[in-house]
Amino acid sequence: MPAMAGPSAGAAKIQIPRWIQLVGLPILLLLLWVIAGAARHVVFLFLVAALIAFLLNPIVRTLTRVWIPRGFGVALVYLSFFAILLAVILALGSVVVDQTKSSATRVNDYFTVTHGQPGRTHADADVDRFQHWLDTHRLGGVEIQKQGHDLVRQIRKKDVTRYTGDVIDFVEGAAIGTIKFLFALVLVIVVSIYMLLDMPRLARVVDRRFPPHPGSDPLLHRIERSLASYVRGQLLLSLIIGTSAGLGLWVLGTLGWVPGADKYAALFGAWVAITELIPYIGPWLGAIPPFIYALVVHPISALWVALLFLGIHQLEGHIVVPNVMGSALRLHPLLVIFGLLAGGEIYGLPGALVALPLLAAGRAIWEFFGERVTLEPWEQGSEVPVEVDVEETRVAPLPPPDPPAAASR
Repeated sequence: MPAMAGPSAGAAKIQIPRWIQLVGLPILLLLLWVIAGAARHVVFLFLVAALIAFLLNPIVRTLTRVWIPRGFGVALVYLSFFAILLAVILALGSVVVDQTKSSATRVNDYFTVTHGQPGRTHADADVDRFQHWLDTHRLGGVEIQKQGHDLVRQIRKKDVTRYTGDVIDFVEGAAIGTIKFLFALVLVIVVSIYMLLDMPRLARVVDRRFPPHPGSDPLLHRIERSLASYVRGQLLLSLIIGTSAGLGLWVLGTLGWVPGADKYAALFGAWVAITELIPYIGPWLGAIPPFIYALVVHPISALWVALLFLGIHQLEGHIVVPNVMGSALRLHPLLVIFGLLAGGEIYGLPGALVALPLLAAGRAIWEFFGERVTLEPWEQGSEVPVEVDVEETRVAPLPPPDPPAAASR
């Protein structure tokens, strides 16, 4: 048995000499940066495939323990994953398209369908109601009734149906684009399948070269655990924030403060849950559709929507995130922000979405090798890293001095 496999080998450390720190590491980092910049699409492809493989490997490993061949287990996991993903996308897609059409029709009727008096729409009634509120609250000097009716007539003349139709076309095109994007992920899935099939071999190679310390997990298990912890925390966070937004909008719609919001509470809540995958800015992105809806349907109700999402953002920042994501990520907030910005700058929105999982996996790798790799210190007065032979130079003796003149006589 090799010496590295013994109990004492687990505590062995690799010391990087000073000359490698000074020359080798900067050249290696520069080379990796150049290669990653030139082939960033390929690098991103393999990183995403590796994340998928590490996330699914615990499930495949569990199936192999019940006498299922690994290849069949990989196929079973991917078929189940695709079936669930397809069902969720079809369900959400149909809900988004149907409720968008209904919302567009409601907006169109708000500006075009007469109500009560001839030529008077719901928008005209809201303008008169708002002017009456100003008059009864000592704000009669603010005259907006004429300007409001003129604005409603201008919107009606510009054919609201055409604009709402454009919105419907955009949503339908987005749904079709999402399906095309799923087909484009075939290459990533193929690469991740190969990684899953070779994962036991990779684990044996890593454990043989870097054996885990007694009582600690191997490197690949640490990466899997960090990613699984991140996914659990992120799903729980999205569920909490999305449910809070949906319930809040349902309450506002039921009370009549945001007309019609109770009908679209599920749609808006699902959107908030999806945008919550992007930390810190997720609640603000999720607030845009309900705020625009409230602004169009009833301008005053937009204030209630803004207050609702302001409260949700405070709830997320001070209560939910510290308790849910704190133990999952174990990363400093500045590092999280840097990762999101760097991921978005390198690869756009997909880069921002995979930034946090990559940081979680990187933290596990850093902790693993931090126990095994040390840098040779650079203290003053220490020995020179490269020995130099010093050749001794012999000096010829000087001739004896001449005797004094008195002694010569």
